[in-house]
Amino acid sequence: MLTRRALARLGALAAMPLLPRPALAQESWPSRPVTLVVPWAAGGSTDAVARILAQRMSQDTGRSFVVDNRTGANGTIGFNSVARARPDGTTLLVSTVSTYAMAPWLYQLPYDNERDLVGIGLLAAMPIIMVVHPSFPARNVPDFVARAKQPNSQITYANSGTGSSTHLATELFLQEAGLNLVDVGYRGGGPAVQAVMANETPMVFQAASGVLPQVQAGALRALGITTAQRSPLAPEIPTFAEQGYPGVVVEEHIALQGPAGLPPDIIRRAHEVAKAAIEAQETRQRLAALAVVPAVSTPEQWPEYFRSENAKWRDMIRARNIKVQ
Repeated sequence: MLTRRALARLGALAAMPLLPRPALAQESWPSRPVTLVVPWAAGGSTDAVARILAQRMSQDTGRSFVVDNRTGANGTIGFNSVARARPDGTTLLVSTVSTYAMAPWLYQLPYDNERDLVGIGLLAAMPIIMVVHPSFPARNVPDFVARAKQPNSQITYANSGTGSSTHLATELFLQEAGLNLVDVGYRGGGPAVQAVMANETPMVFQAASGVLPQVQAGALRALGITTAQRSPLAPEIPTFAEQGYPGVVVEEHIALQGPAGLPPDIIRRAHEVAKAAIEAQETRQRLAALAVVPAVSTPEQWPEYFRSENAKWRDMIRARNIKVQ
């Protein structure tokens, strides 16, 4: 939900003129310290990935990479700050693509989602898992759907935040399954998962990092994972496609972006440095501990990928008539 404070901050940023996009001197990147903007608070999965990335990129280049958490308005304050940054490679964005792609269909934005930022490439992926309380009788997704369609069914689900990627992944599943379940709202993924563990509501969609330990401990039961293929993090969990719902594919990708006008040589160099950092063996091990896997793509692949994500979430949000109050 956009609070008055968040709206005021967005309004103040919107009032600032966009910085001019001068022709920048071609120089080896990075020649100065680089800020990686994370549009959420410290402690979350994206923040953790950004800090691992910053540490490794600093080590590899001998330059300083620091994380700046610019929070509020479901990420859009951070997005806007990068959109308005000087395109010289000193300010970049580390964020989840789905949240960025969803934003214009949920909010009135002070920046243009397609024109004001450029994609440097995908970095990593975080699977989303559908879990239920162990006492819930369904053992797989078709069984859950059948029970939810029974007359007088009272099944609800935990919503970790209207407009969040996990909420919209749930809505995508409900659309594909032809269900309309009542959501029970919670302030974040942690409280939503705790609510299912306490059996306040039987089901939640959540990032793997937030539920895999509980699944492995038997405190939750996993019914499906939203990746296109089974995840190496949890190969025993079947995909939705395997269970008859091929449209439920939500790759929670973390990407590196920059302000529009970023010179091609900086984009290319930033991609090379980020790719080397994310694919280093030590980095892979640290990411695996967070239930995150490397998933690197190139700047050339970004436009088509982003158009697909943008269209998918636009159509789903409109079809489900989802609005942020």
